[in-house]
Amino acid sequence: MGAGIAQVFAALGSTVVIAEAADQEAALGRVSTGLDRAHERGKLTESPADILARVTTVAGPADLPADLALVVEAVPEIPSLKVEVLALIDKAVSDSTVIASNTSSISIAELGAALQDPSRFIGMHFFNPVPVSTLVEIVRAAATSPAVVEQVRNWVSLMGKTEVLVNDSPGFATSRLGVCLGLEAIRMLEEGVADAESIDRAMELGYKHPMGPLRSTDLVGLDVRLAIAEHLASTLGDRFAPPQLLRDKVARGEIGRKSGMGFYDWTNA
Repeated sequence: MGAGIAQVFAALGSTVVIAEAADQEAALGRVSTGLDRAHERGKLTESPADILARVTTVAGPADLPADLALVVEAVPEIPSLKVEVLALIDKAVSDSTVIASNTSSISIAELGAALQDPSRFIGMHFFNPVPVSTLVEIVRAAATSPAVVEQVRNWVSLMGKTEVLVNDSPGFATSRLGVCLGLEAIRMLEEGVADAESIDRAMELGYKHPMGPLRSTDLVGLDVRLAIAEHLASTLGDRFAPPQLLRDKVARGEIGRKSGMGFYDWTNA
């Protein structure tokens, strides 16, 4: 997700800094690969090399330059990790920098408590794959400044994407509905109601969904969906309790397209 977000902003003409603690070269490589794919589809107005030249990396959030207009946190859906990273960002950047989280389910108010000034904090929930998705869910907490909301709406418009503005609540709008459908599809598969392809095809053809809930879960990542479901179950109740099949697949490392196997076989994809 982070690489996709970086790619979109760099393609707009922005100077982009990626904070990557693990492998900075790999992070640049992911952006480069995404730019090459966009170029093949005729979606770029510059060469991939020229766009990539605007992207640099640092070893972590503490090393970010102070004069950034926007920082988007995109670490895994682990509240303690997000709080730790956001606190480091808060110390590194200037008071005028807008700080956003790409969280898909965690309370913006809860995360914003890590900042000295929560009024500059907001949710920017992107969708995978970021460069081709058309939606950004903007999540405002009670403390979020209206001026920050307007800045973020303008950035989303410049990206050529459509926004939905929602108030801070568990799962927001998209994850709450998407996870609900996905979990029920997993339960149906677990109970032998139908196979994965039939369940997905039923939603695609019967309800005009562009992608069925099980294939969508593979693209999102079963590990990500499990983390969101556990968080929603803890805040909204047992109706979001993860099915055992989902837990078992994550335990086996079958977490979707990124591992090569999920509800579908992606090894040749």
